[in-house]
Amino acid sequence: MALKSGIVGLPNVGKSTLFNALTENAKAQAANYPFCTIEPNVGIVAVPDPRLEELSKISGSQQIIPTAIEFVDIAGLVKGASKGEGLGNQFLANIRECDSIIQVVRCFEDKDVIHVNGKVDPVDDADTINFELALADITQIEKRVDRLRKGRAKTKEEQAANDIEKGALDRIMASLEDNQPARSVALTEEEATAVKGLYLLTSKPMVYAANVAEEDLADQGAANDYVKAIRQKAAEENCEVIIVSAQVEAELKELDEAEAAEYLSALGATEGGLQSLIRATYRQLGLQTYFTTGEKETRAWTIKKGMTAPQAAGVIHTDFEKGFIRAETVGFKDFTTAGGLNPAKEKGWLRLEGKEYVVQEGDIMNFRFNV
Repeated sequence: MALKSGIVGLPNVGKSTLFNALTENAKAQAANYPFCTIEPNVGIVAVPDPRLEELSKISGSQQIIPTAIEFVDIAGLVKGASKGEGLGNQFLANIRECDSIIQVVRCFEDKDVIHVNGKVDPVDDADTINFELALADITQIEKRVDRLRKGRAKTKEEQAANDIEKGALDRIMASLEDNQPARSVALTEEEATAVKGLYLLTSKPMVYAANVAEEDLADQGAANDYVKAIRQKAAEENCEVIIVSAQVEAELKELDEAEAAEYLSALGATEGGLQSLIRATYRQLGLQTYFTTGEKETRAWTIKKGMTAPQAAGVIHTDFEKGFIRAETVGFKDFTTAGGLNPAKEKGWLRLEGKEYVVQEGDIMNFRFNV
């Protein structure tokens, strides 16, 4: 399951610096002026998961294949982006392709880094971006509703489908006009399917990345008034706030694993921003991980929470889902405690799960299928 997360933010909040630090192919220009990122930059990074190493050692795997996340550094925007100001049209088009949004807000003072609005105010920054996203969605909905009104359904079924879509769009529009994002509207499965094709920007899960100075990492910004303000806003929107320091992340990228751990420890932090952001993104998108492991490889697979065993098998290959027979399954803790698949089987910890089984976080699975 390819996961794409767009990193957005006003100019000079640390967005491109963070992107550079998070991705291996750091190509974004992190200069101190607006619109330094003219085209979206893309970087694919492995999702850190210490369980992979443990499974690989037990199975004697020849290689480890982690799951990955794709970060897209999207050109900064200004007020009026929804009407094409700055790089607005390009910004809006690029973000529609993403599964989730990481919105970077500046929570530090630095007289050498000019803020596009002349002051540091993360809540105002977030409001600017959220307002532009909402305006873009309102425009999309107005056009679609107008087409639904003018169009003539050929069948009763088509009319019923149009009524479902229009009803959902009317509720979303009311929410947007009340300064609430589309994701705050509870939709039925039919309604969600009906409006999916609009790719509404405010329907995407969002995480705020509060970019702080390195001294604020130890207490996770608890004493930072800017962080307090954005946390309050995020709570009202049912979003998460992750504390990061783009500058620290940039420095970590130059260190090996041991040096990075020592540096973070000296700052009073337990992990880098990459792990925190990925975990938050997984939570917002309702994702989890299962594993396959053997002598050839140990591999992580990303799936939606609630997926059944055949659906999880289909992530590997559609034939696995079509011809699904059963899944040999054991939990991560039982697998590592037993010391492998066969020892787990001898202890009675290996289960044979059928088509109705809902996959759990950390399951080790071996699928049996026939096509």
